Amino acid sequence: MDREEHSARISIMLFLMAAAAVGLAMGMSDYILANYFKEAYGINAMQRGLIELPRELPGILSIGFLAALAFLGDIKNAIVAQLLCAVGIVALALVRPSFSVMLAFLFIYSSGIHMFIPLGDSIGMSLARKTDAGHMLGQFNSVRMAFLMISGIITFVGFRVGWFSFDVPVTVFLFSALALVVAAALFYGMHRADAPAAKEPPGSLAAVGAAARGKAGLGFVWNRKYARYYVICALFGGRKQIMYVYSPWVLIDLLDFKADTMSILAVIGSLIGIFFMPVVGRWIDRHGARKVMMAEALAFIAVYVAYGFLSRWVNTGVVALTGLGMMLVYLLNIIDKMSAQFAMVRAIYMRQIAVKPEDVTPSLTLGMGIDHVVAIVGAFACGGVWFVWGPEYVFMIAGALSLANLIAAWGIRD
Repeated sequence: MDREEHSARISIMLFLMAAAAVGLAMGMSDYILANYFKEAYGINAMQRGLIELPRELPGILSIGFLAALAFLGDIKNAIVAQLLCAVGIVALALVRPSFSVMLAFLFIYSSGIHMFIPLGDSIGMSLARKTDAGHMLGQFNSVRMAFLMISGIITFVGFRVGWFSFDVPVTVFLFSALALVVAAALFYGMHRADAPAAKEPPGSLAAVGAAARGKAGLGFVWNRKYARYYVICALFGGRKQIMYVYSPWVLIDLLDFKADTMSILAVIGSLIGIFFMPVVGRWIDRHGARKVMMAEALAFIAVYVAYGFLSRWVNTGVVALTGLGMMLVYLLNIIDKMSAQFAMVRAIYMRQIAVKPEDVTPSLTLGMGIDHVVAIVGAFACGGVWFVWGPEYVFMIAGALSLANLIAAWGIRD
């Protein structure tokens, strides 16, 4: 085995270990933040929508953050992202600030998360061979989901037996911060191991940033040939916000589910994801992005229409959720979580249509920015829709966005 192959194997191992640490961290912070907002600050659906401004704004600003830090390269930027997350969640763990100050710490935490989203895909694809990008990202996400499941079990037990609570100090958030620091250390190990992404490959932000500094000084690319990709990102942004914010809010606000119950639902979703993510990766490699996107859109049209009717029946008291009705709520919530696991298909689609390899990571970053512009607007709008007309209309909007996604995916040529 030559030195380069040995370095690549070490890098892949460290990358998968970093995925595990990130999974642990997210399960003990990001997945229970909605319960934290409800129990620590007593917010309503309208306020829940407003919280999404500082939470999702970093998805737009990360274009600038990553452009400014392009000289560091993807792996060093991944280290910065993990440390930002750790700083924000430690602050929320150690103090109970005023609502406005809490939003500032949430912004720091969320900045790290959103910086890492395109970086994780870019690093994973830089470690993959040309024909197995789906397999590599599937492995990455499978490992992450496995450790999300483990952290969900820890969180469930901790809240159920009284080890964890949202009283200061929020111990579960401190464990999350520790896992984030471990992830940063593992990415540093990748850098020391001379990983491909540390060498500034053509698709990395560092390579693009170096080229762009002599021109516009920007770390993102706009190309009309990528318009369909950007439209798909926008549609996902609106749908994602409903999935991420208002799907669990049905359970938390209407059914008064606590953090332990939400954690066990995350455990079940993660368990499915462990086996499902590699399958999705193989589907993409075998059938192409178009067919996988269309299948995803069709599935979630049905899910959101069902969620709409169910939330209406719960909200109006037509259905008392026990037995089979409660099982349906659980099932829809778990299936809904699967929609986030299709994010890699958009990254691989972008890689397929890239005119130049150096367009990949900057275009992923710009796509994420577009996604988050729509997400912020959607959060405000859907909070108002829920408050004025009712939750069922929020999910009908999500179904309409999935239909639009189906139409957009139909026109893709693999």
